[in-house]
Amino acid sequence: MTKQNTQVVDCSGEYVVQYSLPMVPGPDKVRWNATVNGVNVDFFIDSNAILLDVLRDQAGSLGTKRGCDMGTCGCCSVMINGTPKISCLVLAQEARDCEITTVEGLSSGHHLHPIQQTFADCGGSQCGFCTPGFLVVSAALLERNPSPTEPEIKAAIEGNLCRCTGYQQIVESISKASEILVSGRGVGDSTSSKSDPHPGFSGSE
Repeated sequence: MTKQNTQVVDCSGEYVVQYSLPMVPGPDKVRWNATVNGVNVDFFIDSNAILLDVLRDQAGSLGTKRGCDMGTCGCCSVMINGTPKISCLVLAQEARDCEITTVEGLSSGHHLHPIQQTFADCGGSQCGFCTPGFLVVSAALLERNPSPTEPEIKAAIEGNLCRCTGYQQIVESISKASEILVSGRGVGDSTSSKSDPHPGFSGSE
């Protein structure tokens, strides 16, 4: 335990040093490693660190959103060894040596995961704050069940909250992604040129 000291001025105008001890000792540092989005990472973290904090602050996964910090909104959902988990309720040490997939790990290079493409096409994302959690949970569902029924889709996303869409567009997005996966079509290069959405409009008069 480290003593902390501060300099204060007493009533005579002289500087005096006051020592204080923290009420609670700080956490120990421990070595932590895992595979995050296919990349092996190795950090020193606080022994009591939450996985959400490690992913955002040390692994650079800013797509993993901090929402409620109580496990009720689903914004921070990630996959741990293929299973969706709420990262604000997981100690980082519980995920040591695991394979972790965040929203950044769903795409393959310039090719979006079908669920990312259909969220864009069907309006499944509006303000966008809850979207990463929905994408991760939906991708996990489609990985284990490529052809879910509507009740199965609703059951899979019941732990994720959205205040914008009313959920119908999200359900439609997952259904459309299922169709893409089952057909084997895949999603094209997201950086390829697109058709002009306003043909004949030059922007100048």
